[in-house]
This record gives sequence, structure tokens and C-alpha cells, in this order.
Amino acid sequence: MKKYHFLIAMSALILLLTNCSRKTTTENSSRSVYGSENSKTTNSSAPKAVSTKPIRTAVPKVIAVNDSIAKKTFDGRLYYDLEGHRYWRNYKDGKYYLFNKSMATDPAFKKP
Repeated sequence: MKKYHFLIAMSALILLLTNCSRKTTTENSSRSVYGSENSKTTNSSAPKAVSTKPIRTAVPKVIAVNDSIAKKTFDGRLYYDLEGHRYWRNYKDGKYYLFNKSMATDPAFKKP
């Protein structure tokens, strides 16, 4: 008989300890596990991080580049890449112009 009372007492103790752990309490309970509910509102007055968009600069149509840092194509024409835009050398005035379709037929952009 003592064995049965001991087993019942031990099982009740195990159930009591496992059911009252902090891991099993819900967040919607009326009391907070880690402190008062007002502690959340005091932290909200802290300054929030403001996300800013990067400032985009305008893409220039013409740039001046030293020919020693420009790259060559297989046919000998010079070009320079700047921030994802390709500039081709005009052999008449020596400046680099932003790519457009008319450069393919313009003789000023072909190597003399």
C-alpha cells in the first residue's frame, strides 16, 4: 500500500514541476514572466533607427579619363567602366562618352 502512495505522490510531483516551467507558459497570460508589462512601454521611447535610401548621383554623359587606365577591346577601341556604366573614347576630342547606339556607326568612336 505504501508503494502505491509513493508512486502517486512522485507522479504528482513530476507533473507539478513540468507543468509550471517558464517554457510552457503562454505569452498571452495576464502576468509577465520576466517583469512587469510596463517595462515594454518604457523601452519604446528610445530613438528608433531610421532607414535611409542611398543617395543616387546623376550619371554624367561625358568624362575625362587618362588613356593609361582605360581598357582596350579586341579591335583596339578604348573604354572605361564607371559605376556600372560604360564610356567609350571619342578619338576626335579625346573624351569618354556614355554608350549609346549611334556610337556603332559614328567614325569618331572607331580607332583611326
